[in-house]
Parts: sequence; structure tokens; C-alpha cells
Amino acid sequence: MTDAIDLSVLSGVEQLRLGAKAGFTAPIARTVGFDMTEIEEGRVVFEGIPTEAVYNPLGTVHGGWIATLLDSACGCVVHSMLKPGQTYTTLELKTVFHKALTAGTPVRAEGRIVQIGRRAGFAEADLRGLDGKLYATATSTCLVMSV
Repeated sequence: MTDAIDLSVLSGVEQLRLGAKAGFTAPIARTVGFDMTEIEEGRVVFEGIPTEAVYNPLGTVHGGWIATLLDSACGCVVHSMLKPGQTYTTLELKTVFHKALTAGTPVRAEGRIVQIGRRAGFAEADLRGLDGKLYATATSTCLVMSV
């Protein structure tokens, strides 16, 4: 007999909290170096400190690193709103880069739910330094499905 938990009976926020409590980190977060630090229904926060390993040829943090962090914040905030038996996938992500980001700058990506329905979830996120400086924003549309 195993101690496996049937995640399909848990809400999205319950799944996220259980994963955090168990120390689960998504492989992409480990790969690019950020962590989910706050989880509540309709709001999540990710934090990270980029290194020169994610620099572009111009000598600043690559937009892909920033977009990945914002996509995670938008996706997980939609996940936080799911009912048991639901899942989601990102349909669209729009990222706007406001200011260049450099290695060693601690940042927070806060994702917020805009609206969620039976078939679609809409989220937004911003990426700020700990001093409040705005580096990037994103909006996302996610398809909500039954498992």
C-alpha cells in the first residue's frame, strides 16, 4: 500500500500548498533559479536572483528568464483558483519589458487573478525589485479543463 495522495480531489490552492509543504519545486524553477514564496487563492509570489548565466548578448538578463518567471506567476495564480478535478494550460502570454535587469538583483513576481470562469482564466503579474522598481509586466489567458 502506498501513501500516494489523489491530487484530483484537491482544489488548486490545496495542491500548491501541499507541494510547497512537501518541498516540491518545479523542474523549471530549479533550472532557472526561482522559488514560489507565497500562495493564496488568487495571489502567488515567486522570488529569484538572476545570475550572469541567464544573460543575453547585451549583458542584461535575457527576456526569456523574465518571461518564464512571469508565466509561472500567471499560471500558478490560475492554478490557485481551480476546483477539484480541473487543470489548465497557458493559451497566451504577453510580456512587456519596462527596464533592463542585471545579475544579482533580487526580484519578486506577483501574480494576481483577474477573472476565472468555467473555461478560461485571466491573470496578470508584475516583476519588481525589492525596492519596488518595475522591470516587467505580463498578462495571460489560460484554458481551464476537466481532468
